[in-house]
Amino acid sequence: MPVNNTPVDNQPLRASVRELLPYLFQQRKLLIVSLALGLVSSLAALAQPLTVSAIVTAVQNQQPVLSLATLLAGLVLVMAIFSGLQHYTLQRMGEGVVLSSRNTLIKKLLFLPIPEFDRRRSGDLVSRIGSDTTLLRAVLTQGLVEAISGVLVLIGALIGMLIIDPALFLATAATLVLALLVVVGISLRMRPLVTATQQKVGDLAASVDRAVGSIRTIRAAGASEREAAAITAEAESAYRLGLKVAKLSALVVPVSFIALQLSFLVVLGFGGYRVASGVITVAELVAFIIFVFLLLTPLGQIFGAVAAVNQALGALGRIQDLARLKTETADDAALSPTGELQPLSRVRIPGAPAIELQGVHFTYRSAAPDRVDARKLVSRRGRNETLPAEIVETPVLHGVSFAVPEGKRVALVGPSGAGKSTILGLIERFNDPDAGAIRFFGADLKQLHREELRAHLGYVEQDAPVLAGTLRDNLLLGNPDASDDDCERVLREVNLGGLLTRSEAGGSGSSGLNTPVGENGVMLSGGERQRLAIARALLSDAPVLLLDESTANLDGVNEAIMRQALDNVATGRTMLVIAHRLATVIDSDLIIVLADGEVVGAGTHQELLESTPLYRDLAKRQLLVPRDE
Repeated sequence: MPVNNTPVDNQPLRASVRELLPYLFQQRKLLIVSLALGLVSSLAALAQPLTVSAIVTAVQNQQPVLSLATLLAGLVLVMAIFSGLQHYTLQRMGEGVVLSSRNTLIKKLLFLPIPEFDRRRSGDLVSRIGSDTTLLRAVLTQGLVEAISGVLVLIGALIGMLIIDPALFLATAATLVLALLVVVGISLRMRPLVTATQQKVGDLAASVDRAVGSIRTIRAAGASEREAAAITAEAESAYRLGLKVAKLSALVVPVSFIALQLSFLVVLGFGGYRVASGVITVAELVAFIIFVFLLLTPLGQIFGAVAAVNQALGALGRIQDLARLKTETADDAALSPTGELQPLSRVRIPGAPAIELQGVHFTYRSAAPDRVDARKLVSRRGRNETLPAEIVETPVLHGVSFAVPEGKRVALVGPSGAGKSTILGLIERFNDPDAGAIRFFGADLKQLHREELRAHLGYVEQDAPVLAGTLRDNLLLGNPDASDDDCERVLREVNLGGLLTRSEAGGSGSSGLNTPVGENGVMLSGGERQRLAIARALLSDAPVLLLDESTANLDGVNEAIMRQALDNVATGRTMLVIAHRLATVIDSDLIIVLADGEVVGAGTHQELLESTPLYRDLAKRQLLVPRDE
């Protein structure tokens, strides 16, 4: 297996504050409402020190204070109500941001090119949609927006302090600026750690997904302890990185506390001296002290926002890494020989084969660009770059050419690894050939819209996957408009009519098409899963059927029933069938023999016995001809 050391073209796990803003502006109406509420709350808060100062002055001058006290109570009430409304608005905005970003990633994920799923771990992709988007909510609501509201109070308080006594203001501000610089420094060190932590969480999710998906194999192999130990090691690695983040984050709290305490002591000491010197009055000092207390919340919000933003940038980098990927159809028009996509009806050539491969070459290229070594990533001092991954190339097809006439049944046979399943994947355009062309009724596949192409193909995969849900959910996947009668008919055609009454007999409460199949079809046998997949393809009523080992898991009785069902629907349909058991395809109109990614024979069963040694050897091994022939 050759190895190409060319780095994978992968975007670095890096994001900037500018990239956060579009997520914020998605909820611009709520953002405006939140800022307006914050402005009213801030003005109410800023009016309180001035009101208290007026009350102190009135008391000193023995003037009535009832109206001022009532005003102060009203300001406190207004600030409380509008602060609560702003908090709700922020939370609602945050949920909207999370929903929007998740919807975007979900749509992106489900339309990624199939090779991306070969290069990435599914659990890590799921983690980006789950935990990474949750971090966005925290930073956009409790971080940026609350900090913006806090800045209003901060600026107002600073202006009030500056007006009361510039010298006292400068002494207080110097302490706060020093604390802010320390917090910024801590946060910059935190960003690469958060990126590494989120990456480890993604690896952990991928490991859990792998183990759960293979739990029966793991149990049967007695490997549960080893798998648990490996996953635990991933969890502990994420835990250690999380602790590093927590330690740095924890420094923000004491730094903020010390700065505010020092500021308060400066105000009391230096402010008292200024009062004794007659520069300011007691009432002005009281107002100044209240302004300092008003700084507590906004400074906490700003310090927290600086830390939160740097935490979120790591998660945002992973989100952007996925969002930047092109969808499966992004470049389809450019790949078309004519520079544009055409409907099949316009480019179809009368009399052309249903499927035709002309000199097709294909190589699988796999890598794991999102498996980043967290320690190396952290050691790069904030540059936050993913490490280049090697591309492993596996040549599969070498100049394959053959045609499938319309309305005929053609079989692909050959040893494992010959490239048979790869050919079906290329016809479905899960991948495109490196060289050569594949034509569908005379039209190059790259000329056609993928959705239209796949609407003409009924495809049954080798492992016959079944989706969690009910029989109806699985059957309607390719034909959502099919009636219940049609669903029941195809089930009976593939000898699955018994499933319609199985649950009722077992007392599960669900029966008929509502019968549950379990996660990955665990409530069905291997043969039942395979027949259900075939029933789904039959229900789609596609004119071309691609069947990959469609009877591999069936016993003799069900195989005979399945062959009869396929014979019944074969009239007027084109079928391309992969089979290891030659007995299931010896009556095909044409049999293509593949070996090592090349066509080594083509013809009927009898013709191949006479012309192709490999086919004759396969037939002997399966007792279709005497071994001594």
